Amino acid sequence: MTENAAVTRTTMPAPPTRRDDLVEELHGHRVADPYRWLEAPASDPELATWVRTQADAAAAHLVALPARAWFRERLGELWDHPRRSAPWRRGDRWFQLANDGTQEQDVLWTAPAVTDGPRATVPATADWSVLLDPTGWTEDNTAALTGLGVTDDGRRAAFARSDAGSDWMVWRVVDTATGRILEDEVPWSKFSGAAWLADGSGFLYGAYDPPTGADTHTAANRDQQLRLHVVGTDHADDPLIHARPDQPEWGFHPLVSHDGAWLILTVTHGTHPTTRVHLASIGEDGVGEVRPLLDEGDARYTPLGILDDELIVLTDQDAPLGRVIAVDLRDGTRSRELIGAGDDRLQDARIVGGATASDPAWIVTHSLHHATSRLQVHDGRSGARNGEVTLPGPGTVTAVSGGRHDTAAHLTFESFTGPAAVLRIDLDGSGPGATPERDGDAPSAASAGIVPSTVVTPPSAPVADHLVVEQVRVHHDGVAVPLFLFHRRDVTPDGAAPTVLWGYGGFDIAVTPMYRPGWRAWVDAGGLLAVACLRGGGEYGRSWHDDGRLARKEHVFDDALACAAWLTGRRRDAVSAEPVTDDTSGDVVWSAPGHLGIEGRSNGGLLAAACLTREPEAFGSVVPEVGVLDMVRFHRFTIGWAWTSDYGSPDDPDDLEVLLRYSPYHRIQPDGSYPPTLITTGDTDDRVVPAHSYKFAAALQQAQDGDAPVLLRVDIAAGHGAGKPVSKLLDERADVLAFHARHLGLSVVGDGGRTAMS
Repeated sequence: MTENAAVTRTTMPAPPTRRDDLVEELHGHRVADPYRWLEAPASDPELATWVRTQADAAAAHLVALPARAWFRERLGELWDHPRRSAPWRRGDRWFQLANDGTQEQDVLWTAPAVTDGPRATVPATADWSVLLDPTGWTEDNTAALTGLGVTDDGRRAAFARSDAGSDWMVWRVVDTATGRILEDEVPWSKFSGAAWLADGSGFLYGAYDPPTGADTHTAANRDQQLRLHVVGTDHADDPLIHARPDQPEWGFHPLVSHDGAWLILTVTHGTHPTTRVHLASIGEDGVGEVRPLLDEGDARYTPLGILDDELIVLTDQDAPLGRVIAVDLRDGTRSRELIGAGDDRLQDARIVGGATASDPAWIVTHSLHHATSRLQVHDGRSGARNGEVTLPGPGTVTAVSGGRHDTAAHLTFESFTGPAAVLRIDLDGSGPGATPERDGDAPSAASAGIVPSTVVTPPSAPVADHLVVEQVRVHHDGVAVPLFLFHRRDVTPDGAAPTVLWGYGGFDIAVTPMYRPGWRAWVDAGGLLAVACLRGGGEYGRSWHDDGRLARKEHVFDDALACAAWLTGRRRDAVSAEPVTDDTSGDVVWSAPGHLGIEGRSNGGLLAAACLTREPEAFGSVVPEVGVLDMVRFHRFTIGWAWTSDYGSPDDPDDLEVLLRYSPYHRIQPDGSYPPTLITTGDTDDRVVPAHSYKFAAALQQAQDGDAPVLLRVDIAAGHGAGKPVSKLLDERADVLAFHARHLGLSVVGDGGRTAMS
């Protein structure tokens, strides 16, 4: 621990937590759980008092941190810029989510469509009007718009509201022309979109029976049903379209084909990397019997839509990096390969056009090359490559929109250094040529290289030359782990740079360049941000994911600790780095253990806590946020059972053996010297229930024999993160950044001058 990190015990957050003498015999292991009482429902008086005591003590400590005020102000500046999603068209209306930079929640806007021959031009700013504004739905602005489905003709939209960060959704219906919200109210939906029937009479959604006899924020979610809500009827009368009582852990994700003739169901089993596709015809008599189409459960199958009586599917079947196939609707025969596997991970794809057999169709594919986006356009029927989209630089395509009646696609693109811009691709070559389109000039599309036009570039601080993004691959144990380095140009590898290592490493989720105001604020202050692409993620396809899950889950922590060792010059005999970008050197030492922090959210919270309990001496600060921290009981709450695809099941003796090797709650050693640790959660988190963080914080506070603080930051009326109002996000990030700065030796001085102290 550095001198800067020393903190007296007077900063410890709260009195010791009551411990119970609870030990269970599990598959031959004696497993202690002295803080199980912290799993009580939020309404329990003893728990409520404990949570408030912890939250108040942490808040008092955090608000007094020297850099907290500066970070809060800087974050407000970075957040204060207009943000827009990729616009999309349905019928004669356009839709777009937007935020002027000061609004607590994103707002849904709509505008009448303007057509110019085969092109549908995004309307001018003055033509847009607000359709749904969640701001004001509650006094504290913790209600959010979390689901949306628009009819094919654009006349109605189903929208879901979630409160206090919960995953539970209540569906409502709005008339898009008038803004009138209909009386329909459909509660107890989760993990589902809304798929409208072609005539707009009703929508399909995923439903659960209301929880009974248990807290709604902890009860396990199984037995999802697919139901149909007919507009104007009571939700209690919604007919059951499909359910599988024999498969209580299956989930159903509906898609209605563009012609309204087919219901396509993606069938998931929790977060397992393989899926199924089931199918039903839709006719005058309603939805027919659901039948299997791709039912082997041997690969991931993602339906893109139907073209000329074939189902177009993105899959990793016989292709770990992904490919696109066309499937015969009659019997599921994989009739032909449209787009073969390449050298990069095929992340996702979208069909644009092809509403009728005579209409041109395109498939826009999004691939990852060493965790940065590449976008290509293919002929929708032959799969032939039309060209690659020229992106602004290394970064991430966060979304692509475009419908079956369109000849253009829109996309959002962002990087570490700049917020998302909205771009347009004219797929039929009818682009504006040399004619400026709103905010930018765009040459027309060309088969060799497709140059998108700029539709919206949110005004923000210009991307300055003093910001640098580098990439290395950290080598250890025969594996090369991509690591992004984001910093000011004047921050150099001097062996003492205050550094935050961020990672996730799980569930086939790729970590790519993202614009996060919290990251930018850390870099603006003079810190180094290191973002790792760990095994278990989705950067390199199925094999990369498989090498970081189940019995190999500990590889994720190995990767992160190897990145930490390279950054601080430890274990040079076993860890090295290969430069990827031209201005990167692999043989450097950026920081030191006392100046290195680690942070992650959710599964990344597990990562941070597992690294803490493995090598506490490797870090100067640790921030596990909304983490999965009790690997013995995670499967007992809400959707936790679904994560056994990555973690294994604690009910399986072999899996439990592995889980106990890294479960953070169970690896805490009594009388240990742990670095400064800030554990964060939300009191209404029903994804990763807050008991994980409560129990881990209590155990670490009790075990701490050093002088460093162990704080539990509890966000009140907040869930896992989705839908959190901007003010809460700003406060949370300011606390986290100020905590890192205090303990990693980063001093923020003056009104714009920042220095990194050694």
